[in-house]
Amino acid sequence: MNTLLLSALCLLGAWAALAGEVTVKDGKFSFSLESVKKLKDLQQLQEPGRPRNTGGSLVPILCSSPSFPEELKPLCKEPNAQEILERLGRSPSSQLHLPRMEE
Repeated sequence: MNTLLLSALCLLGAWAALAGEVTVKDGKFSFSLESVKKLKDLQQLQEPGRPRNTGGSLVPILCSSPSFPEELKPLCKEPNAQEILERLGRSPSSQLHLPRMEE
């Protein structure tokens, strides 16, 4: 009986942790808020070195960084990766998808 109760509590705890994750969506892509925060921090670190008035892409620099979130790496292969990474770096609240709380 105690084993069954303990198992049920463990499953309930795991479900609650997964259900509480905030995601950021951009088109067909969906990422954890934590990965997007890491991207934004990385972009801010790279911004001072960005070539001015050349429209220089940060994609190769960001994608090759050891700090670049693993979850975002598929974006590096997209033809419009620069646009997607810029949008995610701005991450307006309209992109945030919070889990619904069931009553």
